[in-house]
Amino acid sequence: MDKNSLSLQLLFLSLLLTFASAEIKNLKITSDSRGMILFEKFGFTHTGHVMVSVTDVSYPSAPQLDLSRFGFFLLSEEALIQVLLEAEPNPNFCILDSRYITLLFTFKYLSLSDRSYNHSYSVSAPNEYSLYFANCAPDSQVTMTVRTEIYNTDNGVKDFLPAGQTQLPVLYFLFSLAYFAFLGFWAFICYTNRLSLHRIHLLMGTLLLMKALNLICAAEDKHYVKVTGTPHGWDVLFYIFQFLRVVLLFTVIVLIGTGWSFLKPFLQDREKKVLMIVIPLQVLANLASVVIGETGPFIKDWVTWNQVFLLVDIVCCCAIIFPIVWSIRSLRETSKTDGKAARNLAKLTLFRQFYIVVIGYLYFTRIVVFALRTIAAYKYQWVSNAAEEAASLAFYLVIFYMFRPIEKNEYFVLDEEEEEAAEAALRDDEFEL
Repeated sequence: MDKNSLSLQLLFLSLLLTFASAEIKNLKITSDSRGMILFEKFGFTHTGHVMVSVTDVSYPSAPQLDLSRFGFFLLSEEALIQVLLEAEPNPNFCILDSRYITLLFTFKYLSLSDRSYNHSYSVSAPNEYSLYFANCAPDSQVTMTVRTEIYNTDNGVKDFLPAGQTQLPVLYFLFSLAYFAFLGFWAFICYTNRLSLHRIHLLMGTLLLMKALNLICAAEDKHYVKVTGTPHGWDVLFYIFQFLRVVLLFTVIVLIGTGWSFLKPFLQDREKKVLMIVIPLQVLANLASVVIGETGPFIKDWVTWNQVFLLVDIVCCCAIIFPIVWSIRSLRETSKTDGKAARNLAKLTLFRQFYIVVIGYLYFTRIVVFALRTIAAYKYQWVSNAAEEAASLAFYLVIFYMFRPIEKNEYFVLDEEEEEAAEAALRDDEFEL
């Protein structure tokens, strides 16, 4: 397979990956021989603009080198199919020759003195476009510094967020207010029922705080990107609180799943091992998330970092399920020997419900949200973010309600009639198993 055909396949793969890149960026490409480099993906309105500036450009100084074989262009997903069909019968096809791309400029326009060029282009056809650099000269390495500035305008004001994400600052801010209110109510519940308070409830409150701070930083990050094209340091705070929030979320799920602080005051060795696996994996996943979010797809290993993030996320999601299953199995075995059948049945029911809620949350945020991002029109990409945050808030509300601190827990305070009914239910449950 020749290099150009491979580049077109990578082009197709890159368009299947969902990512957002909307800031003013200064990028350095060093001795790169890739046939195609993806820089950004952006949703344009009818008042879109693209500015690309290249400086310090170096390339092979062969006499026969055609500088028109190096260039920047825009490509929509609709046009991608036409380009692939156009390239199929021609093994020497160069995408810069395609009539389906929007060619910005090639290296033949570079200044002879300092090998630089600055080009601004207006986008009048609303759509989602990807900005690429193509190298159609085989085995030619290119070095350059690239500055990109992509935005839409609204009454003359620049908006550096894509058309489908310009609503995100308000969306994240509203959800942060919801979590701060949730945190205040949780503090009230914990104080009112302080005699029934466990350490896990304090950890759950800390999780709410981290989630609220993560969202407020996300709102500020997106706001400054929207207005100025740069996050002004809010991205650093966002990644810090995101890391703390994700680690705490998985830790709380594991601890609740093991029954720590509710059923027993300690963790077994196998449960400690789960935490020792999940937390380092979350460190790696957040590192991959930072690389994906901050560098962009132009780096050579961007696809690899995406794969690392997805793999680690799947492993963590699987790992946190095991403690819940272990608790359900332990409660089922205890019910055979413990005389308090009703209480064991209540605990068993509680952890089964918890298992279903966790599975539903993971399925929705990993599968359904991804599907929404894939099928939604580019102008409505914010819908997937809203769905993800709404699902997360619903998950927090259900879990915090199930394991709230109350003096008379409905799961554990039962009368004699319920005890007899529970014994029969446990016998039926064992018979079915």
